[in-house]
Order: sequence, then structure tokens, then C-alpha cells
Amino acid sequence: MVEHGDVRVVHKGGSKINFREPALSTDSRFLLCASGESVKVFSTATEECLHALQGHTDLITGVLLRPSNHLQAYSCSLDGTVRLWDFTDGILIRTYSIGYPIYELFQLVAVHLPQCGEQLVEAKELSAVLSNISSNPAASAFGREVRIFRCLEVYFFKNFFLKKDNQKGGKNTFTCITCHPTEDCIASGHEDGKIRLWRNFNHRKEYTYSTLHWHHSAVSSLRFTPEGTNLLSGGVESVLVQWRYNQESQRDFLPRLGGAITHISVSPDGALFCTSHSDNKITIIQSCVKVSAVIQGLVKGDRIRTDLMIEPRSKALVLNGKPGHLQFYSLQRDKLLYNLDIVQQEYIHESGLEQFEVVMAAFDASGSWLATVEERKQKAPELELNLKLWAFDDQKQSFVLNTTISAPHEGRITALCFPHVSDGQTTMLVSTSRDGHFKAWQLAAPGFIKFYLILKGPSWSCDFLGAYHSLVPECCCFSADSSLLAVGFQEVVTVWTPASWELLTTLSQPPGAVRDLCFGRLSCSKYLLGATTSRLLCCWNLLTCSLEWVTSMDVSLLLADPLSENMAAFCFEAGSTDLFVFKPGEPRPLFSHKALCSGRVTHAVFVPREVMLESCDEASQWLNCSHLYFLTQSMDLLTFITKAEEDKLTASSKQLVVSDDVAMTPFHLLLGKHRDQLENPQAESRLSVEPIRQPSSSAGINELLQMPAHVLPSASFLCSMFVQSLLISKEEEMESEKEEEDSDGEMESRISRPEHMPSGESGCAAPALTKEEVRELRRLKKLDHSWMKGLLD
Repeated sequence: MVEHGDVRVVHKGGSKINFREPALSTDSRFLLCASGESVKVFSTATEECLHALQGHTDLITGVLLRPSNHLQAYSCSLDGTVRLWDFTDGILIRTYSIGYPIYELFQLVAVHLPQCGEQLVEAKELSAVLSNISSNPAASAFGREVRIFRCLEVYFFKNFFLKKDNQKGGKNTFTCITCHPTEDCIASGHEDGKIRLWRNFNHRKEYTYSTLHWHHSAVSSLRFTPEGTNLLSGGVESVLVQWRYNQESQRDFLPRLGGAITHISVSPDGALFCTSHSDNKITIIQSCVKVSAVIQGLVKGDRIRTDLMIEPRSKALVLNGKPGHLQFYSLQRDKLLYNLDIVQQEYIHESGLEQFEVVMAAFDASGSWLATVEERKQKAPELELNLKLWAFDDQKQSFVLNTTISAPHEGRITALCFPHVSDGQTTMLVSTSRDGHFKAWQLAAPGFIKFYLILKGPSWSCDFLGAYHSLVPECCCFSADSSLLAVGFQEVVTVWTPASWELLTTLSQPPGAVRDLCFGRLSCSKYLLGATTSRLLCCWNLLTCSLEWVTSMDVSLLLADPLSENMAAFCFEAGSTDLFVFKPGEPRPLFSHKALCSGRVTHAVFVPREVMLESCDEASQWLNCSHLYFLTQSMDLLTFITKAEEDKLTASSKQLVVSDDVAMTPFHLLLGKHRDQLENPQAESRLSVEPIRQPSSSAGINELLQMPAHVLPSASFLCSMFVQSLLISKEEEMESEKEEEDSDGEMESRISRPEHMPSGESGCAAPALTKEEVRELRRLKKLDHSWMKGLLD
């Protein structure tokens, strides 16, 4: 990715987990998938992310299990490196420097990976195998012999040819391919939904193929099971089809899996299947064709209609999710929290069918209210709009529908905003529309009488209708203290007071409609900034009601940091987006980044930090209070990270936390501290507060039993230590027996000759107890009778 000084752009949270085919571990316990610049390791049983293998500095393009060690995996990246991981412990074992971005040139090369003890290894022995192969990984596959490589054309043997379009109108274009694990058979998927099984290509006679057909559209993924008894296929129908090999008429179906299937993986033992979907989801399926787990990432559709928002209570990222839903995604945990059904109608997957879609949403400052706008795409006279207000329910810990307003405006809604009131007393919402009006919606208290009806609960209704010379309002925003409302009517900016809805002033600017407005914060609250369609960024001083400054730039998005005076402007120039971070009252920008990404950036948000940074570098001080996330045109969620943050993350992933200051070996980390305890039992006893001291090596044994076997010392050494820890020394045994004998003798003497016995009553003395009775009394003496004290009290 691009870099700028000590600030770098990275994938952090919300990355695509369906970008490449995932890998299942040999025992089917773990699932590995590429996620931005890290490899995520999930548990197939609990769906939880166990490790995030971090170390690559660019997009990861592939993950593969190491054949010679089932606890290790390789990952390759556009940073030109191949890394070897111990994915069960999350440890980087070795880095191979290739020197070329992997998978960027679309050329197949063979790389020799030297086996040595060094952590950074130069792998420069490259040999070209094929060129001009498809960029789609599903278009290439390895056969059962390592020396044979097969792709859409079987090189070294024969070429397979199909006419691009047959006479019946079918499309024969290859879309995916896979090889049988035990036989010379190749399965290929095609754009017309057909699957062809190619055979006899290893003989002198002409190859043959048979055809399977169920999918009505292109086949996107194919995979044989490890034994080769079944063939799995998937496509846009979101149905996993399991074909019986050599019995193709018998097949099983697993429907309604969600988005279109993009990848299919099978565990080496054949116990689990997994499918990747277009909605950034991975479904884990048992071999009996039953869903056992679902790992959901940040849902990214073809486009995002709502803004990127932060829910004030959970600090979750909120945006469009499944059709008709809003998704709440935790950036800290990199996990989907839940989906909120806004439309509350069943979505029908049929092209050309007009259905309701969530196009706009806004939260109030306290997170008590959520406003949403849904519309059905139809002709302008038949436009259907719904404005919904949702109240947060503390018991359900979710938003509950409070008010539905049908046809809130006569035209499409262009903006929606709440005032910045953080004390939970939000009672106002403002919406602007292409009908030439803006409306202020007021929250009515319970018992309020309207239209001769007594409202049982709080609800929303229109309180004010505003307009300006029949112009169309495109944007609106409240000041930081909510005392002013700015509404942009094409080329005129109007400023209103919500207390009395009086028009205070109008602000002029150079020609061009205002498409974005934003008030300054904190010490810059006197400034109002606006971006125009004439490629200008204007700044007005509200104290003098005059234009403070203007600069020429095509601003596609303008937003303010809620915790500082900083503002961010994303500008489109020459096919890419530039970023400028500045304070309205200062002439020089704090940070600038040219060619941040390709295309326009129209969605971004400042996310407040849980702990503020203390960066002294001038180029990264603007990141001290908040993160800045933005969504690219290709639906990649990116953010900025400082060099100090990156070094801290890298150090935590590579180093084990130890309390000693001396050089440590892996063997010493496992047994060193516990051996010290064995050599100094006095120190152990002084620190112990328990009356019964456990064996000093038990902690070391527990740690050893939890460590992977391939990193442990020899079994002979461990066995002797383990046996010694269980044995009781001879001295301790003799002392214990002596204490027991003394206790028995004292008990017998007290029972046989009671103290303070009068001499005249010697004839009435109780008879001596037997040994069995003495043992029983001894047992009763050792019992804890403290519970009787509570009964007596």
C-alpha cells in the first residue's frame, strides 16, 4: 500500500474474508483465510477468531497448508514475501523474500524455498512455468502428481477446445477447474452453468468429456472431496450441489446459503466443507450437508447508499448490510454484531424486481434514536418513501421501531441530521428533499393530543416546514452546540435558528451548487465550510458573515473530527483521490496524501479512540484523537496507522512476554522459571500463603501439557522431571509418619487415663477403647465443625 512518512494506509477491520479460498486444517478444527494484510485463524466449532497472523505489509493473495507439517501454513502477499506460520500458536516461523509482488503479474513461476534455520531467507531461484494465465485462482489447479500442472489448458499434454458459443446459444467460456485426487480426470465449470468431466487426455487417442447440468448461471467454484467420491459445485444460486462421482444422476443440495458462492474448500480428512460467499461470509458445512457454523464479515454489496456511521453506544460501524438491513460491525473485535431489519419485508432475489432499499440513516449524539429512510425505485411520480424513527430498547439492547411516516416528502430525501445533543434529550430531526422544502420533525411526549387523538407513547410529527425561493435543498447540518442550522439551497447557504425557526442570514459564494456543508468544532466552531459542484471549497466566518477563504479542489467528501478541530477533505483528481487534513483557521494543511486510492471516495468516518495517542510527529498528530476509516470504490475499508502503532503490533505478535532481562531460549521460556522454583524451595514457601503446599513443579507441568508437541524437549527429559515431581521425598515421608504416631499416642493416653480424675472414682472409670474406636475418634477430630457455630448463634 501507499506510505507517507510515519503514516501508512492499511486494511484494519472489515476486510474481505472471501477474497481468496480459505483453508481447513487437517483435523478440521481450524479455518484459515486471508483478510487484508493478515491471516485470520477461526475455530470451526465456536466461530471465534483465535489468531490474526500479522506481518505482511500489503494485501495477502493466498493461504495454503504446508503438506509436510499439518500445524503450519504458508501465506503470500503483494509485498513480495512468502511467510511460514505456526497457525495454532500464532507464531511467524520464517519469511521468504521473493522480490516480486505475488499474483500481480498473472504469471506462474516455480520458487525454491530453502530450508534453513534463519528467520529471513532470500528466495531468488525462480523459473517461469506459464504466462498469460487467468487472474482468477479458480482457473488453475494441480493434479495428483506434483510434476503435472493443469489449468484451463492442460499443458505438457494436450489442449482442450470448446467453441465460445454453440449453436443453441450456450456460452462455453471456462470459469473454474479442479482435478480429481486419484484419477486422471479434470472437472471444468462454464458460463452456461454446465460442468464437464474430461478424461482420456493422458493417452494417444482423443480426449473425451461428459456433461453435468443443474446450475442456471455460471459455475463459480468446483472441488473434489479427498477420496474423489463426490464433486462439489456452487454458483450465484447460493446452493451447494454434491454430485456422486461416476453416478452423476445422484446429487444432494444445500440451498439458501446467503450470497452467491465464490469458493469451495474441503478439509483434508473430508469431515468439513466450507463455502465463501459474495456477501463476505464463510459457511462451514458438515460432510452430511448440514450447516454447522457461519463466519460473517463486513457485508459489502455493489454499493453503499447510507453514510458510514458510528453508533454512539457500542461504537460499532453502521452501514448497509443485507438487503433491507443495517449492519452493526465492531471494528475493535473485527466481528459482525447484528443486523437490524429496517424494511421488514422478505427480500426476493429476482433481477428487475423493484423492492424497498435503505438509502439513508442517522443517529443522534447519545445513541437513543435512529432515523432511516427507505425508498422503492420507481418512476418519479410513483416514488415510495418511508421515514422511520427507532428508539433504543435497554432491555433488548437493540433499536425498536417507534414511528413510521409514509411519504414524508413529495420528492426524494437528500439529507438527514440530528442536532448535537449528548444529554439524551434529542427531540428534533431535520430532513431536506428535492420537493424544495426542509422539515423539522419534533418528538411529542406521551399524552400529547393531536388530531383529537391521545398518543399513548412518544412519537414524531412535523413541527416546521421551511423553504427558500423555491430552490432545492441538497444538504444540511447543525452547529456543534446545535444553536444553528445550515441548509444549502443550490447556490445559496441559509442559516436558521432552531429555537424560533428564524432565517438569520444567507451566505453567498462563487457560482456552483453547494453539495456538502460542515461546521467547525471546538475553537473553530465559528467557521462553516462548504464544497461546491464548481470544484471549490469555501470557508465562511459566521461572526462576520463573510467568506474567509476559498480554494480550488474537487471535494467528493468533507467531514469533521468530533473530538478535535481537524477536518478531512477527500478530493478527486486525475482518476484518483487525494486526502487533505486541515484546521479551518490555519492556512497550511496538517497532512496531505496524494493518490490515496483509485476512484472517488464518498464514504468515510472519524472513529474516536478508546485511548488517545501521544504522538509528537507533526504528520501524525491528527490521528491522536480518532481513527479515519474510508471506503474505496472497490469496497475496501481502509484506515491510517502510525509507525509507532504498527511497531507495537508487530512486536506483540513476534515476542513472548517474559519478566526476565537475560537472553531467553525457547527451552528456558518453557522450563526455566519452574526449574528455579525447584532449586529454591525456600523462596517458594515464603511466597506461598496456602497451608498445604502443592508440588513446586505443577505449574511447569501444566504449561508443558498445553504446549504443542513439536516445540517440546525430548520425552526422556520430561519423563524424569514429571516422575520426580510426583514423588515424595523420604524425609518428608518419615516426618509425616512421626507426626501421625505422636498424634495417635496422645489421643490414646488422653482416652485411657482422663486428666483430673478423682481418686475415689477410679472404680467408675470408663473402659479402655479399642483401636478401631480410637481411629474413629481421630477421624472425627480432623473434621471441620465450624458450620455448627452458625447454628448455635
